[in-house]
Amino acid sequence: MMSPGDLSTLVLAQASDGASKSLLEYIAAGREVGLVIILLSLAAVGMIVAQLLRLRRSRLAPPETVERLHELLRANQVGAAIEFCTDVENDSFLTRVLGSALIRCSRSPFGFLELKSALEEVGQAQVARLYRMTDGIGLIASVAPMLGLLGTVVGMVSAFDTIALTEGPARPDQLGGSISQALVTTVLGLIVAIPCTAAFTYLRNRIDTLTSEVGETIEELAAYLESGGAQAGPPPAPRPVRPPPPAGAPQA
Repeated sequence: MMSPGDLSTLVLAQASDGASKSLLEYIAAGREVGLVIILLSLAAVGMIVAQLLRLRRSRLAPPETVERLHELLRANQVGAAIEFCTDVENDSFLTRVLGSALIRCSRSPFGFLELKSALEEVGQAQVARLYRMTDGIGLIASVAPMLGLLGTVVGMVSAFDTIALTEGPARPDQLGGSISQALVTTVLGLIVAIPCTAAFTYLRNRIDTLTSEVGETIEELAAYLESGGAQAGPPPAPRPVRPPPPAGAPQA
C-alpha cells in the first residue's frame, strides 16, 4: 500500500509535469473514455451551430413569405394560399402551420369556424418538432458527466489493480497513468456537459420566443379569413354530364 509520503510524492510529480504537458497529452491521458467524450463534444458543437442557424426569424417566417400570404389572404384567395404553403420551395415553420390549418379547414364541414383550434394543434406539433431537434444536445449534456464518472471508476480500478499486483509498495510512476485517467475523464465530462447544458437551455428559450413572434404573425394572417367571411369546405361536386340524344331525335 502507498504511504502518505508516496501520495505527496505522486502529487508533486504530477504538478511538476503539468507545466510541460500539452492539451493533447492531457486528452490522451483520458484514453478510450476520454476519446468518446471528445467525439461527443464535436457532435455537440455541430448540433449547436446547426440549431443557431436554423432558429432564426428569417428562417421560421421569411419576410417575402409573410408578404405574399398577406396579399393572397387579403384578396380571399384561400386556394392559392394553400398551394403556396404546400410548395416545397416555400417550406418554413410559418407555411407548415398555416398550410396544414387551411387544408384542415377546407376539408371540414365547419369551414373556418375551427381555424383557431386547427392553428393551435398544428402549431403545438411544429413547436414539439423544433424541441426534438435540440434533444441531442440535452442528451450529450446528460451523458458526458456520466462518461467522466465511468472513466474515473475505470482509472481507480486500474490503480488498485496495480497496487495489488505490485510486490511491495507501488511506485508513484506506476499509478500516475491510472490516476491521470480518473481525473482527466472527469474534467473532460464536465467541460462538455456545462456548455451543452447552457446551450440546451438557451435554444429552448429561443424556440419559445421565436414561435411566439411567428404566432402573432399567423394570427394577423388568420384575421383576414375571420373578418372576410371566407368560406371553406369540400369543393362542389361536378355537374352530371347529360348523355347525347339518339340519332334522329329532335334537339331541344
